Amino acid sequence: MASTSKSSQSPQSLQSIRGVILAGGEATRFGGRPKGLELVGGERILDRLAAVFVEAFGKPPLLVANDPAAHSWRSDLQVVADVQPGLGALGGILTAVTLGPAPVVLCGWDMPFVTSRLLQALAAGLQTHDAYLPQSDGHRGLEPLCAGYGPACRPAIVQALARGDRRAIAFHPQLKVGILPLEQVRSLGDPATLFFNLNIPDDLAKADALWRHGSSR
Repeated sequence: MASTSKSSQSPQSLQSIRGVILAGGEATRFGGRPKGLELVGGERILDRLAAVFVEAFGKPPLLVANDPAAHSWRSDLQVVADVQPGLGALGGILTAVTLGPAPVVLCGWDMPFVTSRLLQALAAGLQTHDAYLPQSDGHRGLEPLCAGYGPACRPAIVQALARGDRRAIAFHPQLKVGILPLEQVRSLGDPATLFFNLNIPDDLAKADALWRHGSSR
């Protein structure tokens, strides 16, 4: 599942990793509401994720957001807009590795149950790979919006965009890509929970149910 590469980055310590929260997208299926400002278990998803990134890497994450109000969401987070707006998920990854700067470990702000141990496992994978993605048991099989990306990703993404390919994995063939196997992901938690994300308003009730289940264990 991993491709070979012409380049790979040097080993990275956890201290060198920058966490990034992606708040891009218009959330049309969510009624246009900012997903990360919704409450799960009585806490905003953005606040949950910011705390997880600080726990993982010892410093606040970068927030990639195009909303003009983003600077008011949390005063302790540096906010940057997409370097090339309108490119979807791939544009968010490009922004992360450009302004992070890489190496970065990122996740979408609609994923309330990402843990610091998962983020650290992804960071560890960047010691020997240009990009490191977790395997999931969902329909995609991989989670490109909860993954680690190194400096070599930026030129590879630029090349993919020049070809007109905007898939979130479009740049992988040019890189050394590693996969965090599903068995290891399961050792960190239930993949269905770790990678749960909000797509429609009804998912909020599902998220609260997952939170209650986890709190009762």
